[in-house]
Amino acid sequence: MDTLLQLGHGLLVCLQPFNLSMLMIGIALGMLVGVLPGLTLVMGVILVLPFTYQMDVASGIILLTAMYVAGTYGGAFTAILFGIPGEPIDVPLLWDGYKMARAGQPAEALGWTLIAAGGGGIISAIIMVALTEPLAEVALKFSSPEYFAVILFGLASVVALAQSSLANALISLCLGLVIATVGTDTTYGTSRFTFGLPILEDGIEFLVVMVGAYGVGEVLARLERGYAGAPVTQTATARTELPSWRQFAAIKWTFIRSTLLGNIIGIIPGAGATVASFVSYGVEGQVGRRKAQLGTGIPEGIVAPQSAATASVGGAMIPLFAIGIPGSGATAVILGAFMLKGIQPGPQVLLHSGELIYAIFASVFLGIFIMCVLGYFAIRPLVRILDFPEAVVSSFVMVFCFIGAFSIRSSVVDLWLMIAFGLVGYLFDRLRFPIAPLVLGVILGPLAEESFLNTMISFGNDWTVFFTRPISGTLMALTCLALVLPLLGALRHWLWPHDFEETPHSQGSP
Repeated sequence: MDTLLQLGHGLLVCLQPFNLSMLMIGIALGMLVGVLPGLTLVMGVILVLPFTYQMDVASGIILLTAMYVAGTYGGAFTAILFGIPGEPIDVPLLWDGYKMARAGQPAEALGWTLIAAGGGGIISAIIMVALTEPLAEVALKFSSPEYFAVILFGLASVVALAQSSLANALISLCLGLVIATVGTDTTYGTSRFTFGLPILEDGIEFLVVMVGAYGVGEVLARLERGYAGAPVTQTATARTELPSWRQFAAIKWTFIRSTLLGNIIGIIPGAGATVASFVSYGVEGQVGRRKAQLGTGIPEGIVAPQSAATASVGGAMIPLFAIGIPGSGATAVILGAFMLKGIQPGPQVLLHSGELIYAIFASVFLGIFIMCVLGYFAIRPLVRILDFPEAVVSSFVMVFCFIGAFSIRSSVVDLWLMIAFGLVGYLFDRLRFPIAPLVLGVILGPLAEESFLNTMISFGNDWTVFFTRPISGTLMALTCLALVLPLLGALRHWLWPHDFEETPHSQGSP
C-alpha cells in the first residue's frame, strides 16, 4: 500500500507541467533516435544529457529515462516497413516483421510490435518497482568490500558480454580505468597523469569520454564508410492494426517468456536491450510452439525480440537504483546525470530521495502509455524522418557533441579531449574493440578505487577480506566465473572447430 501511495505521489510529480513536457519530449526524441539509422540509443541519450544541466534532477532524469524507454521501440517502424534497423536492437525484429509486411500485413506487424512493447514495458516496470526496494535493503548491509565486489562484478560482466574478443574487451576496460585515474587522488591528494595541465587536476570528465567515443567516433566511422542515400518512403498507407484478444492469447507464452527473459537480461550489468532482443529470439527458436516457422513472418518472431527489448529497460534500472551499478549503456548515461547533480544512486538514494526515485518509476509507467499512443497515431511523420540525408544528421550530431563537451567546464581543453576520444572511438570501431567497457571503466573506476582503498584502510591491507566475507566472496566468485566462461568457450572453439561451422539459417532470417 505504501508503494502504491509513493507511486501516486511520483505520478503527481510527473504531471507537473514542466516534467510532463520533458516526458513527452523524451518519448518523441527516443522514437526519433530509434527511427534514424546511425543514431544509436546510447548516443541519443548522451547528446541530450548536456541540456539537462540547468534542469532540476527530476526533470532531467525523466527526460533521459523517457528517451531510453521509447528508443527500444522507435526503430520497429523502419525495420518492419523498410527492412532498415535503426540500431542492433531491431535486427531480430525485421526477420519476421519485414517479411510479414512484404506479405501484405504491415499494419498487423506494427500492431504486434505495439502490443509487445507496451505489455513488456508495463510488466517490466511493475517488476522494477517490486524488486528495487528489497534489493536496496540488502545493499544497505554492504560495507566497502561488498561495494568493491559489486562494482568489479559489473565491470567483469560488461567484459564477458562483449561481442568482440575477451582480450579486446579487457584492453578497452583497462584503458577506461587508466583514464579514470587522471586527476587528483581523493584519498591522498596526489596528482596523477596531469602533465602540468591545471584542467586535468579535476580529472577527465566521463561525459567528454562518452560524447567523444560514441558521438564523434560514430560520425567519423560513418564518414569513412560513406553515407547511403535516403530511402524512398511510401507512408500513405502506414498504419497500425492491433491484434484481437484471441490472437494474442495464442502467443501468450511467447510474450510471458520473452518479457521475463528481458527483465533478467536487463539486470545483468552491461547486457542491455540488444542482448535481450537477440537472446529472446534465439530462445523462441529453440522452445517456441512454432519454432520451425520462425523467420517466415509470424507474430512470435515480432513479439519475442520487441517485448524482451522493452522489458530490459526496467531490468536495467533495478541495479542502477538499488546498488548504483548501471545495467546498460543508457543507464550508464543516466548514472552520469545523477552524479552531475551530486547524487550517487544506490541504497541510500531510496532512503534520502525516495520521492525522486518513485517519480522516475511513475515516469516509466506514464512514458510507456504515451509511447504507445504516439506510436499508434504518429507512424507517418516518424518514418518520414528517413528522408533526412545522413550527412545532415551527422552534422547536427557533431554540433551537439561540441556543445555538450564545452558546456561541462567551459574549457577548450575538453573540446580537444573530446576529439581525441572521438579518434579512439573511431579506431575502436575499425579494430573491433567494444566501447562499452571503456565508458564503464571511466564511470565506475573512481568508485571501485574508493571502495578498494577504504577496504584496505579499514581492514589493515588484508586483501583476503574480499573472499572471506560471504556476500563479497560470492560476488568475487561470480566475477571469476564471468571471466572464465568466455575463455572456456574460446578454448572449446580452438579444440573442436568443427562444432562451430556455420550452417544455413533454418528460419530463413538474414
